[in-house]
Amino acid sequence: MEKYYFQLDQLSVGYNGKAIIRDINIGIEQGEIVTLIGPNGAGKSTILKSITRQLDLIKGTVRFDDKELRSYSYRDLSCKMAVVLTERMKPELMTCHDIVATGRYPYTGRLGILSAEDERKVEEALKAVHADDLGGRDFNAISDGQRQRVLLARAICQEPEIILLDEPTSFLDIRHKLELLAILRNMAKSKNITVIMSLHEIDLAQKVSDKIICVKGDHIFRYGRPEDIFEEEAIRGLYEIDNGYFDPLFGSIELPKVEGEPEVFVIAGCGTGIPVYRMLQKTNVPFATGILHTNDVDYRLARLLAAATVTEEPFREISVEAMADARALIGKCGRVLMTGVPIGDTNRRLTELAEDARRAGKLEMI
Repeated sequence: MEKYYFQLDQLSVGYNGKAIIRDINIGIEQGEIVTLIGPNGAGKSTILKSITRQLDLIKGTVRFDDKELRSYSYRDLSCKMAVVLTERMKPELMTCHDIVATGRYPYTGRLGILSAEDERKVEEALKAVHADDLGGRDFNAISDGQRQRVLLARAICQEPEIILLDEPTSFLDIRHKLELLAILRNMAKSKNITVIMSLHEIDLAQKVSDKIICVKGDHIFRYGRPEDIFEEEAIRGLYEIDNGYFDPLFGSIELPKVEGEPEVFVIAGCGTGIPVYRMLQKTNVPFATGILHTNDVDYRLARLLAAATVTEEPFREISVEAMADARALIGKCGRVLMTGVPIGDTNRRLTELAEDARRAGKLEMI
């Protein structure tokens, strides 16, 4: 069997001796970012707690740096592994500096007295997460986003080889989500630190991760590179999505299309149709659109939101057949919206559609 830096072998995890997820076989290389995704309650946190020895393993082994995890003393393990969980700490009378300093305790003596070198590393860790101005503040008096950065600084201060995080972006606004993930990515790639975490934001997981673990039911649903995992049907099956769509190209989640016969035809292309599609969806108006080349960015959204889409093959001039289909739909619609689509050699016949709509008194330029 191939050896990995961090390996789960025939692992079963659960509570009170009862397995809820079985036969987990996953190998992780050093310096990789590996993200667990899946529905609420699927067991992502259970897996993380099991591989950090907060829960007893039901079956199987966890190997870390070619050594079984259970053979590490807690002190040795705390020098190699840092953990940031979702439980919201409420320590009494501790500053942010004090919280980060606890990351140095595995390296201090029994009295826990920090050396000048330890203090320097505390300050460096706070600076690394852009929290150096928080050191003297009460940990309980700062925002959720600031707390998350301080806890990450504590993990960095441990100088671990691996960091495990359970939903680290929860309670964070988009700016701080991006900032936190950028810090983790930089740590993984510049310091070769392995990162294992769970995320709810699958669009961010797709962009930051080297590998994805999909957790569903009593087994690992899928495991692999983001480009292999983030397929439309795979994500639909993982989350049992029946009330919307996932677009793997953009990593976007879309609400369901408005049902019914199209009332509006949108002449679009080159991204000009996207805001119009969303406006019509929000106002609950079913629409048709075209004529879109299937490599056009507008097509990615139109195929999900439009009641009907007239298409053409990439790089080809619009055909007579496509024009006939578009004209038939325009005849049924009460309005035709002409976006600011650039006109070139391949889509020049869109101007004919616009002229048809103008003569019929349906054309609106937007």
